[in-house]
Amino acid sequence: MFKSKSKSSASEIPVGGTTIIGAGTTITGDIDSTGDIRIDGTLIGNISGKAKILLGSDGVIEGSIKGRQADVMGKITGLVDIKEILQLRGKCIVDGDIYAGKLEVEPTATFNGRCHMGANVVELNIDLAPAVNQ
Repeated sequence: MFKSKSKSSASEIPVGGTTIIGAGTTITGDIDSTGDIRIDGTLIGNISGKAKILLGSDGVIEGSIKGRQADVMGKITGLVDIKEILQLRGKCIVDGDIYAGKLEVEPTATFNGRCHMGANVVELNIDLAPAVNQ
């Protein structure tokens, strides 16, 4: 009598819960998340997310970030690869190259590295391993 139509498609973003790494917590290793993730502590390793990555003002990431969206207020040392929009806010510090669809930088943010933006950049397959000087 009643038919349910499912509107799922392959282009939908996988959704998981929100993960919070609190201040005073240090994680050594890589993180792979399908849901939103907020880091207020320290991550020594790489992070790969399919949703939004938020780095709080006291958060530190010593490694690379790869994801769909990111909002950065803390410190990152490593490559940043964001498909959609990367926001550098407050007194954030980013030491490393950026690959992003779009970039928003507040005047108080600090960025040291190279920036590659636009739709063509998003298509590139970026290796999260640091480049080796030859």
